[in-house]
Amino acid sequence: MRGITNTLTIGERVAWYRRRRGLSQEALAGLIGRTADWLGKVENNRIELDRLSVIKSLAEVLDVALGDLLGEPSLLDWTGDSGTKTVPALRAALMNYRVIAPLGATADVHPPTVALLKKEVGQLWDAYQDSRFGYVTGRLPDLLHRAQAAADHHDGDDQDRARRLLGLTYQLAATQLTKLGESDLAWIAADRGLAAVGPTGDPLVTGSLFRSVGHALHATGRYAEAVRLTEDAAGYLEPHLEHATPALLSVYGTLFLSGSMAAARANDAATTRTFLAAADQAAGQLGADANHLWTAFGPTNVAIHRVATAAELGDLQVAVDLGPRVDTTGLPMERRVRHALEVARAYSSCRAACIREVQEELGLVATLGPMLVVDWAPAEHEGDKLLFIFDGGSLGAQQERAIRFADGELTEWRYVSAESLEQHGPPRLARRIRTAIAARSNGVSAYAEHGSAI
Repeated sequence: MRGITNTLTIGERVAWYRRRRGLSQEALAGLIGRTADWLGKVENNRIELDRLSVIKSLAEVLDVALGDLLGEPSLLDWTGDSGTKTVPALRAALMNYRVIAPLGATADVHPPTVALLKKEVGQLWDAYQDSRFGYVTGRLPDLLHRAQAAADHHDGDDQDRARRLLGLTYQLAATQLTKLGESDLAWIAADRGLAAVGPTGDPLVTGSLFRSVGHALHATGRYAEAVRLTEDAAGYLEPHLEHATPALLSVYGTLFLSGSMAAARANDAATTRTFLAAADQAAGQLGADANHLWTAFGPTNVAIHRVATAAELGDLQVAVDLGPRVDTTGLPMERRVRHALEVARAYSSCRAACIREVQEELGLVATLGPMLVVDWAPAEHEGDKLLFIFDGGSLGAQQERAIRFADGELTEWRYVSAESLEQHGPPRLARRIRTAIAARSNGVSAYAEHGSAI
């Protein structure tokens, strides 16, 4: 049903599916532990749905796929890099019945040498890491066909090497399809890859393919299963770690990074920390950033996932504090772009969190202007904090009358002068508000420490 709702916002899609299921706003809101008023504002685009855990809860109750609510498109633009044969051609390659039946699927294909196949597989993985996604999608069908021919026609050690390369080609297909929102096809590709490499007994490529299975589970909102897969896959690899190569350490560590994101999206902070600690230990053994088997694994990638998981768990302070300080210049372009997007999302989430807090505490839906102040505020017993102040504009008489204290945390509101702020709160808060007033007057955002502009 995704095509029908492609032009709708996520809130409008929730409303569309809710009506199709015959649920009232009160009924749906109650099933996910929210109020009908909150759901109404979501459906009318007055509150932004910015937490995947909440979206997943809605999808489960509405009995739709996570992608149906997100409205993820699978259209890949035609470019000079991609050509005009993209996702449908890749789907046709994966759905070729001759591959899974003894019908001579590659009888008409001249098998490449293992050396040539290794070069071609490496080049396409490199292109993926350079974010040339159209190019990768356009060339994967032919590479899958040629890799299958090599696995079918070679024998002995060359056949095992060809099967490993076929497995890695299927993994690339699964990785690319997950990025394009084609999670069902990604699952097929990962399954085919595991079947291809199975006869070799190679733990390295098998472990790498487990990561793609995890991504496919993750993409469909099956976070608990993705967490269990991480644990099972790690258990499979652990007997091989005593004399682990750098590549195997990288695959092992990357499994935990993928699992940490699944745990974070399942709101499981404890498992997230456990997985990040395991990845950090593997990165420490590796000793430096590397890109074995196109994992981009190392201490920097662990730091990147600390930022991403913090944002998922709602710890925006960690995300915006650590995110900009992670130096990703030595990583592949795809990884660098993803981190930049995560940092931008964390900053955007700060804005969304401000709107949400105003709505929850005052019953108002705020229309925010620019950010006025970022204040570094260390506290002896609470740790360092980054605090954000946005321009909320001026309240009109109608908004003043609409103020409601929903949860009892606040009991009174009033206007006070900037000069009397110390009478109503601690000095650092008074300094912070005055810094925001000055920033609004000057039209320039301010960076502050302990409330005072620097």
